[in-house]
Amino acid sequence: MAYITCRDLALGYNGKPIVTGLSFEVNRGDYLCVVGQNGAGKSTLMKTLLHLQDACAGEISVGDGLSPMEIGYLPQQTEVQRDFPASVWEVALSGTLTRKKRTLFYTKEQKLLAESMLRQLGMWELRGRSYRQLSGGQQQRTLLARALCATTRLLLLDEPVTGLDPAATAEFYHQIDSLHRKGIAVLMITHDLAAIGYATHILHIDSGHSFYGTKEEYMKSPLWDRLREQEEKP
Repeated sequence: MAYITCRDLALGYNGKPIVTGLSFEVNRGDYLCVVGQNGAGKSTLMKTLLHLQDACAGEISVGDGLSPMEIGYLPQQTEVQRDFPASVWEVALSGTLTRKKRTLFYTKEQKLLAESMLRQLGMWELRGRSYRQLSGGQQQRTLLARALCATTRLLLLDEPVTGLDPAATAEFYHQIDSLHRKGIAVLMITHDLAAIGYATHILHIDSGHSFYGTKEEYMKSPLWDRLREQEEKP
């Protein structure tokens, strides 16, 4: 059974759908890129998958032994979030809260997990640095460490390279690809055509006719040609 299965989803606000008929799966080993025009419903889908809002219609089910608390989430950053007054260590450690029992203090295991993730992403030496003092790439690596403290199975990423320079973007994609190769499934909302090169599957959200299938199938569809034309416009 898939980690996440969506059937005939209708997404929108106040009961008014902006997109209907979405059906797709996220399985172990998948790298799913979610694409489409601005306002098509990509971020609405993310909020719905995270139970931050309800679907207008349809069904979302979780399977393959995945708990909703085992999903790592890296949100799209706002300017307010970039100025968050906490240390790298505090941000990463907060990702273990889904594993935290009702105690006043973090356990040794949680601290070791946060340390491991920061070391893995090259941020351990900066653990005492204020998050607001980091570069954009360093902030994303810190947030990724936090997300990985919550999961070893599924990552949800919302426009994760927004605001990053080309070098930091390439490094971030390499890190996500490495995690995927180690067995973590990925669902990434993106407008960056370069991200599609890493994907195994594509979900193109469109108010008229959405697409879900393998990357190879998508690249033979007219939606791929349309997306390239839109994103390559000056």
